[in-house]
Parts: sequence; structure tokens; C-alpha cells
Amino acid sequence: MVSVLPKRFENSLNEWLLSGNITQDASHVKNFNMVKLPHDEETTGRSFASNFKKNKAIMGVFDEGCMGMYNAIVPDEILHLTGIFKERLSQSALYAAMHKVTGTEARQILDWLLEKGMKFNWGTDGATELTEAQTLEQCKMYIAAMRIADEFGCDTIGIQYQQGLKDLTVASDLVEGLLNNQDRPPVFSEKGGELYAGQALPHFNEVDECAGIDALITYHLWNQLGMPGENTLHDLRYGEHYKDENIDAFVWVFLISGAVPAAHLTGGYKGASSDRQPAMYFRLGGGSLKGVSKPGHLVWSRIYVMNNKLYCDIGVGESVHLPEAETQRRWQATTPQWPIMHAVLKGVSRDQMMARHKANHVHVVYTTNQNMAHKACRIKAAALAELGIEVNFCGDVEFSAE
Repeated sequence: MVSVLPKRFENSLNEWLLSGNITQDASHVKNFNMVKLPHDEETTGRSFASNFKKNKAIMGVFDEGCMGMYNAIVPDEILHLTGIFKERLSQSALYAAMHKVTGTEARQILDWLLEKGMKFNWGTDGATELTEAQTLEQCKMYIAAMRIADEFGCDTIGIQYQQGLKDLTVASDLVEGLLNNQDRPPVFSEKGGELYAGQALPHFNEVDECAGIDALITYHLWNQLGMPGENTLHDLRYGEHYKDENIDAFVWVFLISGAVPAAHLTGGYKGASSDRQPAMYFRLGGGSLKGVSKPGHLVWSRIYVMNNKLYCDIGVGESVHLPEAETQRRWQATTPQWPIMHAVLKGVSRDQMMARHKANHVHVVYTTNQNMAHKACRIKAAALAELGIEVNFCGDVEFSAE
């Protein structure tokens, strides 16, 4: 029988069968310790990290590990070295707290979103369609999550994606996107004071604690650098080469059910909509915070655990605009209910990215321009290194020696 497998696949499979390893192309990788950064940038990053570690932070984790994602759990003894400590929380407590939120409070959240221009694609059949009642229940979850975070002094929180809550209540995805946006509906404690006023409460989807570290550090570092700090993780779903008069590049489909802030979307809240999560996963419904990520320069990263140590791969990229027809084609090939980003990673091929990627999540944050993407990438790398994380630059990151 004639083989139809690519020769490279056959060679790699044979190498793995004989040695237990496959040689991958890592020519795009530069270890942080092998690169000389501008003195002021390294000082900025390390100073930020030193203060961060001194002040410490609390990561609120709702039902750690209930999805079975082992690579989403950071051992405490490793996490503590960064100055972050876990507060393990229960999703049953979140569900109970939802019942203490009044209908009036929930309605105020929804009215705020409607006034911002967000669209909710409501129907009447709750088994298959998003309903207003489901959205109001999500508004209760949003309030309850913030109150619990405040009660335990959390600086960042993560709610599990499917497991735990799916048999009790609606999906958490709209909640997650709201938490990650600085401009969000105000939430007040039961005693009346506004919680986290004017700030995002960084949320890490699926309780990926590696992404939680990234989200918290990035949010505060970007604010210090004078840039919007809203950030999110995405699933690295797939990608294709795309070419037209404006683009000739491999364009990834970044997609995630929750956590994408409205600040990342074209048109903000006015460009956002909420679709019912698929009934296959969410019997009780609930909607997403859906939209197309705006064009712009970004820093991407992925923190992961390897050999009982935290690592980070980091690089620069760009969110690009694709025609509506191409966007819809890619959406229909994946999950059309979720927010999407058309991402180009500079100097990193498809195979190079996948050879090193330790999970399906990738973290992104916008910068004000291309030069700032490179500068902020270098500063963030210095900050992570100061926290004891082994950093590798990936792709076309510019370095300016003194």
C-alpha cells in the first residue's frame, strides 16, 4: 500500500518510536538571560515585580481542578515564589451568594449594559435559546462573584467553565468578560460601598492559574506603563494562511467562551452581543460576550509549569481585520457563539508555536502601537524574570542594547 502520510510526519514518528523524542525547530526562541535589554526597561520591569512581590496578592480559585485540567493548577510552593497566594473558594458558595442578590440589583446591571448598546439575542425557548431570565441570572452571578472576591480580598479570581455550576445555574461567560473590563456595571457590597471602583477584577477562564498569574501581573503592569490593562486568555483553536491586498500571513483563530473584555472588541459594548451557549454543554443556558477583536498590536504570552518551575514564552503579534465573510467562515468552523480574534504572531510559525505550547490557552493584551508592543514585551519579560519565572522570547521581538 502506498503511504499518503507526509514524509516529515513519517520521519518524526519514527524518531519518536526509536528515541521517545521529536526534534522541533526552536530557532525562534531566545532565553531571557541571553539577551541584553535597555537598562531603563529592565529596571522598570524588575522594580514593578519587586513591589508586586512585596505587596503580595490573593488569587481566588473557585473549585480548583474540577474540570480535570492538571496543567491549569500551579502548585502552591511554586506560586508563592511570585508573591501570589491562593484562596480556594467553592462554587457552591457562589451559587448560594447568587440567591442573596435581589432582582432589582440584577436588573440594574442589565439596564447598564443595554444603555451601553450591548445586544442580547433573546428568544423564548430556554432549552435552546438565550432568554432574558438567563441573562438576569448571569447578572446575579456577576454581583455575587464580586462580593465574594471582596470578602476574601482577592486581586484576581477564576470560575470554572463547565463543571460544578452547569447543573445548577447559567454559564459564567458573560460574567467573566464583565469582570475583565474596567468600564463595567458598578457593583456594591451589601453594606452599600462600591467594589473595585473603576477597576477590572482580572478573571482567568477555566481556572487556568497560569493565565491567572499572567492576567494579574499584566493588568497592573500595563496600568503603570500608561496603557489600558484589560487582557484575556484565548483558546488557540486553529489557523490558516490568509492573503488579500492587505494581509499575507498565517492568521490564527483565537477564541474563548468567556473572559474577553468589551475593551478588546471592535465597537466596545456597542459591538458586543450575547448568544446562548450551546445546550450540549449548558443545559440551563446563559450567554457569552461576543464580538470581533479590534485590530491592533499586542503582546502574547503563555505561562506554564515544567520541571516543577514556572516558565513563560512571550512575543509580539497583531490582531488583524479580516473581511466579514472570512470571519463568519472561521466562526462557523469553530464556535460562533464566542468572541474571536484574528491573530498574527510575529516570527513564529504554526509548527514552532504548537511544538512549545503546553496548553490550549494563550494570553493577549493590546499595546498603543508597534514600538510599544516590543518595549512592553521586554519590560514584562524583565518583570516575570524578577518573579523567578524562566522567560523565553519567541519570534521577532526587537532588542536594543545600550
